[in-house]
Amino acid sequence: MILMDLTAYRDLWKTQGVMALLASALIARLPVLATMVPLAFLAKDAAGNFGWAGVVAGAYSVGTAVASVVWSRMADRKGARKVVIGTGMAWGVWMAVLALLPYSWYRLLPIAAALAGVFVAPVTSALRANWPRIVHGSRLRAVYSLDATAQELLFVFGPMLGAVMVSFASPRAGLLACAVTAAAAIWWFGLSQQSGVPHDEEAGPRPTAWQLVFHPHRTPILLAWACLVMAEVAAEQKAASMSLGMVAVADEHGNRLIAGILETVAAVGSVTGGVINGALPGGRTSAVWRRMLLFAGLVAACIFVTSSVVALAIGMFAAGCMIAPTVAALYERIGALTPSSAHTEIFGWAQSGGMVGSAIGSAVAGAVVEAFGVRYAWVLTAGLTVLATLSLLRVPPHRPLDTSAVDGAAVAA
Repeated sequence: MILMDLTAYRDLWKTQGVMALLASALIARLPVLATMVPLAFLAKDAAGNFGWAGVVAGAYSVGTAVASVVWSRMADRKGARKVVIGTGMAWGVWMAVLALLPYSWYRLLPIAAALAGVFVAPVTSALRANWPRIVHGSRLRAVYSLDATAQELLFVFGPMLGAVMVSFASPRAGLLACAVTAAAAIWWFGLSQQSGVPHDEEAGPRPTAWQLVFHPHRTPILLAWACLVMAEVAAEQKAASMSLGMVAVADEHGNRLIAGILETVAAVGSVTGGVINGALPGGRTSAVWRRMLLFAGLVAACIFVTSSVVALAIGMFAAGCMIAPTVAALYERIGALTPSSAHTEIFGWAQSGGMVGSAIGSAVAGAVVEAFGVRYAWVLTAGLTVLATLSLLRVPPHRPLDTSAVDGAAVAA
């Protein structure tokens, strides 16, 4: 019996456009992720305290969450190329404004940060909307796994890159470098996008936002995604309940380096799981709720080992191995169960919901840890993933013969 099939990655390498699209998207997202560290230090240097840095970061996140769906919806209707390039250039301009704003004007930083957040280019949504158009059949699971795995690497190297720029140059120089680099990379990514996605009028009108979100299958997936991000460090978000639990463990043991080690171990586990998941032959029907349930069980095991850093690291690696596969399965299902003319928008809704979930998860986890203790951060994480599992029970499973074209036609019908 063949347990792994590495030819899936070889086929992706040979598929025209896949590697160029993934590379341009990763390079476009890297400087955007790297900006958070220089932005926080810029706000701190200007105002003299990290409290103001939190306000500025919050304003940026609110702007991003509000505008994400708008740009994604516009990309489906007007074409992703113009939207991605236009927002990318505007984001670069506002980042330059933030970098060059005099310190005496620090009260304007939240406004400028919110406007910069509004113009974050929908690179992630556009990328995922492209996969069903250029990859089909069993390779679709492999490319979603590759996407989710690459994101884990971004969240390892993005903040590190921002910290290096702040350490060896300055927050202003870091923001300017990110603005220029992102503008060039987003332009490159934008050129690879379609000028417009044709809509088959015979299948009916394009779905409204209400019809797109409130659907028997898509709604549970979006709820499960929000719970997953609320629970841990999934995809576009950092600092949800499990991540905050790692910080609390480090503080309890009196060594802040432990938090970074645990984060890295979980990321390595996710990369490992993602690579293995993409190489599986995919010959059986698979339900996404099973992956979520397995992840919930591995997280629950961590509840009993928070007193030992070594045991917790082993548990975090095991749980991490299910992060990328679970995220990839969610990507695949929501893409397959959405008409192709609304792919970018549905991923935009997922991104906005994830940002809201991350903010709520961090706040609730902080209160839980303060009230009950460190291990209850993992209790909260396990509970949220169980809720996500229950939400996914009625979602149709992935079948080996499924293709995005077949699913999209069925959904439209």
